[in-house]
Amino acid sequence: MFTLGYIILTIWFSVTGSLFFSFLPYKIRTAYILNWNRFTIFWAKCTVGVKYEITGLENLPTDRPYVALSKHQSQWETYFLQGFLAPVSVVLKQELLKVPFFGWGLRLAAPIGIDRSNPREALKAIQSQGTARIADNINVLIFPEGTRVEPGKQGKYARGGANIAVATGAPVIPIAHNAGVFWPSEKFLKNAGTISVVIGKPIESTDLSSREITEQAREWIEAEVAKMPGPDGKNSIA
Repeated sequence: MFTLGYIILTIWFSVTGSLFFSFLPYKIRTAYILNWNRFTIFWAKCTVGVKYEITGLENLPTDRPYVALSKHQSQWETYFLQGFLAPVSVVLKQELLKVPFFGWGLRLAAPIGIDRSNPREALKAIQSQGTARIADNINVLIFPEGTRVEPGKQGKYARGGANIAVATGAPVIPIAHNAGVFWPSEKFLKNAGTISVVIGKPIESTDLSSREITEQAREWIEAEVAKMPGPDGKNSIA
């Protein structure tokens, strides 16, 4: 039931968004297309029992744009965070923008598409487009590990997001979660339960290097993830 509804939602929002909203200003078209994200999260809750709880809402700045660095374990957080942190531009691999229907809808949210086969050009794209988004008062969302990592494991944290923060003076917001426990990557079946999402305190970028910011974010995220429950609600996944 979830998959059927997800397919219908994807086709509906990508087609209607492309036909009727693609030519409209950013705020209007994203307000529409992000309903796709929110309905997907809601549908997962209704059909599969994948719920969520958020801690640290008070840490999100309301008077200035920021760079969010999030743990990356599944597809769930890509949907949730785009809707939750809006207005936000997410950094993703450009191949996703070419996927029929899915990619059409994704383009409407003005993501930053990068070519991961060319790291040098990818860094340039992240830096130039990311700073432009911050200048336009749009938040930037980056998964610094670059790809989805199984619960209990840790990828290498790249400094692209911290570079944007240093260049613009924007704060970095670290985000930890255990979505991979309930919405496993590359697996069809999902597990009922409550995803924990924890938002950390802003890391100010004015007196730190991108390396220092990235390391602070990594240490905090991984420490928080290690505290989070597994499917049984008791055992740590890290």
